[in-house]
Amino acid sequence: MIKTTNLTKRFGDLTAVDSLSLDIGPGEIFGFIGPNGAGKSTTMKILACLMEPDAGSAHVGGFDVSRDGDQIRRILGYMPDFLGVYDDLTVDEYLQFFAAAFQIPRARRRAIIDGVLELTDLTGKRRALVDSLSRGMQQRLGVARVLVHEPKVLLLDEPASGLDPRARIEMRSLLQELGRMGKCLMVSSHILSELAEMCTSIGIIERGRLLYAGSIEDAYAKVRGGERIAIRLEPGSSPDSALATLEHDHRIARATRENGQIVVELTPGEHGHHFVLELLMNANHRIAAFTPQAVRLEDAFLKLTRGALQ
Repeated sequence: MIKTTNLTKRFGDLTAVDSLSLDIGPGEIFGFIGPNGAGKSTTMKILACLMEPDAGSAHVGGFDVSRDGDQIRRILGYMPDFLGVYDDLTVDEYLQFFAAAFQIPRARRRAIIDGVLELTDLTGKRRALVDSLSRGMQQRLGVARVLVHEPKVLLLDEPASGLDPRARIEMRSLLQELGRMGKCLMVSSHILSELAEMCTSIGIIERGRLLYAGSIEDAYAKVRGGERIAIRLEPGSSPDSALATLEHDHRIARATRENGQIVVELTPGEHGHHFVLELLMNANHRIAAFTPQAVRLEDAFLKLTRGALQ
């Protein structure tokens, strides 16, 4: 549904997007990760036909962003990082306005608006003024707005920005439901933990360059060499003997004693961590606690980007 090939955008001497190549399919929730100024919003504006690329190509639903803007706007919903609201409109009037802007026939508008209000859990706020809504509700209203013309592709720029924990959970559930409906979602954020729980794939961008694109599982696998395991032995067991058992295995990068525990760091690979437990048990070491320290998305981000642009 979204495909870019060597997409490039410059502003004077600044290359905001640098030879970006992506391929995102239907039903995919693609998390676009990067710090402020990395090129996330610029990429989305190009895909939304709000900005022309300087080089490369971008297609949405098979249509070229440089030539087929009208066709793309019919199948795409774009929610910018700052959602403008109309203070004197109710929620229903707000959605009616955008339904009219998309030239949706009057006979169909009520059913469509009822549907998006139910999907975004705003049915009870239909008659409320937009500016009376909480930040979380306004963000959900923004999603409702981009759904009124029933797009197949959604570009959501920082949809969870400024939300409290409850509103973040509600937004995450909404976006997951849209993915289950078969829509293609591109969601930008610097809140990495939110993306880990929501997205089916991620792309990491920094200074306009794509440093990684793929599944979250593959991102974890690439940094699994940093996975650590904390092991506590039962009283009477010999830490030195346990270290000797572990130190010659090629899958273990390092094994040390820290704060009364043995801490094991694994080498890169697909071997997981269960073999460490087997090694110790086969050597008759008595284990009181075996605690793998999970790789977080933040750790993957740091390891995948460290030194990449230096």
